[in-house]
Amino acid sequence: MAGMKLILAPIAALAASLLAAPGPAGAQPATAPPASAKPAPAVGAPAAEEIGSWTLACTMDRMTDRTSCVLRLKAWADPPGERSPGLALEIQDRGGHLVPVVTARELTLEGAGRGLLALTGAAQLRFPPSTFHEMPCGLEGRTLSCAPRRADAERAERELASATTVLVRMTGTGGGSAEPVELRLTGTAQALARYRQFTPPSPAQDDAPGISGREAMDRLRQLFGR
Repeated sequence: MAGMKLILAPIAALAASLLAAPGPAGAQPATAPPASAKPAPAVGAPAAEEIGSWTLACTMDRMTDRTSCVLRLKAWADPPGERSPGLALEIQDRGGHLVPVVTARELTLEGAGRGLLALTGAAQLRFPPSTFHEMPCGLEGRTLSCAPRRADAERAERELASATTVLVRMTGTGGGSAEPVELRLTGTAQALARYRQFTPPSPAQDDAPGISGREAMDRLRQLFGR
């Protein structure tokens, strides 16, 4: 046993000296990034920025180099609740026109009440003193979207660019208060121009055809995995 210790002792000492030896000149020990570290934004993608009452957030797909942007009003049309996502006023390109769209993104089973707006609801939106727009709602993936009809898109775009206030009210099951919400608008023209830098005009499209109640219920079941 004593002889075995005499043999192992120098081996252990050699291993310890190798582990303690410095690496090549200037080399630094490899360390894992902290768990809280976030990936760097894709090169060329504009960072989120505030323009007047609006927030513009863009991401770039590094595989296709396509930039996707969301331009939304900072104030909520209807704030999020414990079990329901908030209703936001966004600006989107619809058939080449930059129009207001009321959205509820990333719907879940807990927020299914918002999804019911796709069956029975519409958004009423007015830029005083102009007359209001009736914007039918529908599901786009997991997002509820209420957008102007094609025939109203040009007027909605024109009124949006110069408006200082907007009135928003949801109708149908899952909507908010019967009293419209008044939201202040500033910097809209600049926000539209900035958004257009990253979002080329899309081709004109017909209004989405209406669907029956049964078809809408089937889509909601598929959406929530039931």
